[in-house]
Amino acid sequence: MNKKTIFTIFCIGILLIGSISCKKWLDLKPLDGIVRQDYWQTKEQVKSAVIGCYASLIGDVGRDRPISEFLFMWGELRGDMVDPAVGASSDDIDILNVNTLPTNNNVNWVSIYKTINFCNTVIDFAPGVLANDKTFTQQQLNNYLAEARALRALMYFYLVRSFRDVPLKLKSTSSDPDIQQINKTSADTILAQIVTDLKFADSNAVFNYGNVNENKGRITKYTVKSILADVYLWMEKYTEAEEACDFIINSGQFGLIAGNNGWFDNLYYRGNSNEGIFEFQFDQQRLNNFYQMFTTSRARFLAAPSVMEDVYGIDFLDDTKKDIRGDGAAVRTSDNAIWKYIAIDFNSIRPQDASFAHWIVYRYADILLMKAEAINQLGRGAEALAIVNRIRNRARAIVQTEKTPDPTDINAVADYILEERAREFAYEGKRWYDILRNAKRNNYQRLDVLLQIIAKAVPANIQQSAIGKYRDTNSHYFPIFFYEIQANPKLEQNPFYK
Repeated sequence: MNKKTIFTIFCIGILLIGSISCKKWLDLKPLDGIVRQDYWQTKEQVKSAVIGCYASLIGDVGRDRPISEFLFMWGELRGDMVDPAVGASSDDIDILNVNTLPTNNNVNWVSIYKTINFCNTVIDFAPGVLANDKTFTQQQLNNYLAEARALRALMYFYLVRSFRDVPLKLKSTSSDPDIQQINKTSADTILAQIVTDLKFADSNAVFNYGNVNENKGRITKYTVKSILADVYLWMEKYTEAEEACDFIINSGQFGLIAGNNGWFDNLYYRGNSNEGIFEFQFDQQRLNNFYQMFTTSRARFLAAPSVMEDVYGIDFLDDTKKDIRGDGAAVRTSDNAIWKYIAIDFNSIRPQDASFAHWIVYRYADILLMKAEAINQLGRGAEALAIVNRIRNRARAIVQTEKTPDPTDINAVADYILEERAREFAYEGKRWYDILRNAKRNNYQRLDVLLQIIAKAVPANIQQSAIGKYRDTNSHYFPIFFYEIQANPKLEQNPFYK
């Protein structure tokens, strides 16, 4: 199936289960009457509905901001590697300056819940097709349900890491009578549901769809294992995280793209490389927002000036020695442009009509470094450091960023892994979650990790205020957007923002 065909199915899926109401709580109501009476008759319609779930990730043409824009902001703006540019909004700057308010449009979760509702719709109505289409098998149904439940789990995982306690909606909103006002659910309960969904998906997801684009753009068993590894790390279940990583590693289906001249082209420009596990599939029919976000003439965000020296390192004696992930990959140092989403190669920028870089959710390097983090916490620091060195060798990381922590010093090894993740996944929406995961470990034993990063990330005149805010762990999660509070009286604002 080529990309044009996939996009056509995406559009059909969205039209069939798409939402038309902008004024209902969580914006969940699809076109009334289609869901039950006129749709859900054949296995082909089920497939279109599932593909519609993926289409929602890249946004409705001309209407929604793609979810990847929110995932970038939620995962990067509270870290230490982004600065505002001339096009930054006041909402962008407020998050960067640790001054997020409930009126900030960047904390609006409606797009995430829309995707969740699409998934819920498939979960609710696809089983009924078994009675209508005798060629539709239970195995096929389970495969589709695995996709919907894993994607729902991924969306809730972003929500729980960003907001902590959120409404847990497991039934679809398919008509006005289905619209409910519900309370927030505790993060622990949300995480338990995420694991339940992922275990179902793990038992029922396919390994292979038969072509590269679908293998990278749809949920496979390897995607499920990737999400599970990430969730288990967040929950501090390190044995389970290692097992999920090992399943992928031992499969032999993925590898690190060699750190040569083709590295950037394969991994970022073309996408769907052997290293990729799950990627949002932008293409020429559906462009992303990255050109507007990162091009220097109207950019909203730039790389922080300290990134090259503090993260990737500079060899002042030999400028031919450099980490391939830094200058010309993550960053264009001539103007601090965030480069990997807008570049053709180390030197050339994409034209605006070619702004279709994929949003990479998981890739093989992530699996290796998640395993390193897990086994370090299990007391196997030497093995963890060997994995870090494998990642560094691929990237030709320079000696200035090399460290030799004592393998028995769990915190020192963890800090080194965190530093390596900053180099490897710069601007891929992971930095804040990595910082927070390390800071909150063992009941916030490492709060200092977060406070030290903030100390260098915000302007000097507001530094003490920011540090004071972050000493309250409730501030580590976003406020609930004011409109949701107004629309649903049962919702209670996150404690720090009351």
